[in-house]
Amino acid sequence: MADKLFRIIFMGTPDFSVPALQALLDGVDQVVAVVTQPDRPKGRGKKLCQPPVKVLAESAGIPVLQPTKVRTAEFADELRSYRPDLIVVAAYGRILPPSILDLPPLGCINIHGSLLPRHRGAAPIQWAVIKGDREAGVTIMQMDEGMDTGAMLLPAAIPVARDETAGSLFAKLSQLGGKALLQALDLLRQDKLPPIEQNHNLATEAPPLKKEDGCIDWTKPAEELHCLIRGLDPWPTAYSFLDGVRFRFFSPELQEIESTQKSGTIISADRNGLLLATGTGGLLIREIQPEGKKRMSVEAYLCGQPLKSGQVFGN
Repeated sequence: MADKLFRIIFMGTPDFSVPALQALLDGVDQVVAVVTQPDRPKGRGKKLCQPPVKVLAESAGIPVLQPTKVRTAEFADELRSYRPDLIVVAAYGRILPPSILDLPPLGCINIHGSLLPRHRGAAPIQWAVIKGDREAGVTIMQMDEGMDTGAMLLPAAIPVARDETAGSLFAKLSQLGGKALLQALDLLRQDKLPPIEQNHNLATEAPPLKKEDGCIDWTKPAEELHCLIRGLDPWPTAYSFLDGVRFRFFSPELQEIESTQKSGTIISADRNGLLLATGTGGLLIREIQPEGKKRMSVEAYLCGQPLKSGQVFGN
């Protein structure tokens, strides 16, 4: 198989998928078709928007399929007509049935945004930050019918910075995923990509996040809240209330302080940020987003609105 060039169907939808598709387009293999989710209305005007993967595929002249259902014989037959050797998946957003998983001779491989078996599920990047992981990465894996339970083919890891957000880590891992994919395909060509079964006893879950997951419990340690705020940035964001007004929090910094004040109390509010009491230690918040307004520095907010020591954030 050393000289084999693969016919590949690529399945992906959001921005995370784009670097992987671009890597394939820049590589030696042939992308014969791209599958992505249907166009969706977005924003206040509900304007119909194309998935980022579709935009790239059409610009490269690649056929784009946008099925509303993937569990039909008709769709499987359509994929089969492209005679793929391999299907590559990166954040497509739907669980594939056996009729697709078993369709190409080399099966389906997925670019999963974690170091498996840790963080199986829909939001692995966010949970890596929320859980305070010091290392994150992607895993090229062989897909099966389970949720990220298939054999691992190639992991790739990077360190997680202390000020890392889900958004910044998302960008890094999307690029890493494209590089790891090309490396995996080259190894596959040389028959040097043996599957390694996951240790299912070490598996952790990374379920989808909900808006209410961002509600801050100030009685928790500052270290835990530091991770939560960064892991929910840019969505769904961490928040708390002051006098009935919702404030979203960004850019936290840990502060080694001892305070006897109630958790959620503003210790100080100045150009450096909001220093808040937590269950253990202090948390300095440098950026906030008051309800109905844009994200801004605390310094900018204080120019027009007062926040004073002794006020208490809560639910």
